Amino acid sequence: MNTKPWKHPLGQAAIVVVLAYVLFEWGIWLLPPLFGIASAPVPATVVLQYMGTVVVGVLIWVSDSEERWKQFKAPIHRVMVDPRQKVLRTALMVTIPLLVAFMTFDRVRPTVSAPAALRSVHPAPPGQIDFRGETMVLNGLENPLRHEGDLEEHYEEGKRIYVQNCMPCHGDALDGQGHFASAFNPAPLSFQDPGTIVQLTESFVFWRIAKGGPGLPREATPWDSAMPAWEDLLTAEEIWQVTIYLYEQTGWEPRTWEEEGAEGEEH
Repeated sequence: MNTKPWKHPLGQAAIVVVLAYVLFEWGIWLLPPLFGIASAPVPATVVLQYMGTVVVGVLIWVSDSEERWKQFKAPIHRVMVDPRQKVLRTALMVTIPLLVAFMTFDRVRPTVSAPAALRSVHPAPPGQIDFRGETMVLNGLENPLRHEGDLEEHYEEGKRIYVQNCMPCHGDALDGQGHFASAFNPAPLSFQDPGTIVQLTESFVFWRIAKGGPGLPREATPWDSAMPAWEDLLTAEEIWQVTIYLYEQTGWEPRTWEEEGAEGEEH
């Protein structure tokens, strides 16, 4: 009989089971980032199902040959019946129940982990804000640049502002896939998504650009947002111009206060 563990059926079976567990528990989570794709830890119930499949496959392999099956059972049989293995047998009979008891206790014991936090992506805006020392009422506020001057000129200026300040995070295609996007969680907003600016009034967009993450209410978890407060760098006109660019470039139409009022009457 070959004495090398990795050449014995029992040793080979143990190696396969251990490697499968390592792969399912950590490898599936660690490998995807190497290929540039997102992943997440595998749920324990899924790992259990996968391991059950592996064990069944290993048992089928060791039992498909009578000779291999005898070799596989021989060490187990010696441990269970050989008088010289009494110490090892006793240790296993004590260790295995203790291990099962510990695993059971670990699953049912109470924990002090924080509850899941629900984040509001589009929180309710304030009725008014302070912008560079002046009070700005948001309720009913429309983009003043849409009714004065050359809209194309404002669009071009908004494009320049976006490229200089916003593109690294929100991307050149306005899809939230900028160069720095992968560094943030939550990821930068995609303006191409029909669930974002198309659902908002321009005054809401102005508020979000001006105040950034620090200006969010608590339910929107401002501590998670990497959005800076652009009122420190941009004038009101520049924020309105970049807002025009966002809507014109994506092809969306901003919500109007007439639509907001109609929706409120329906409710």
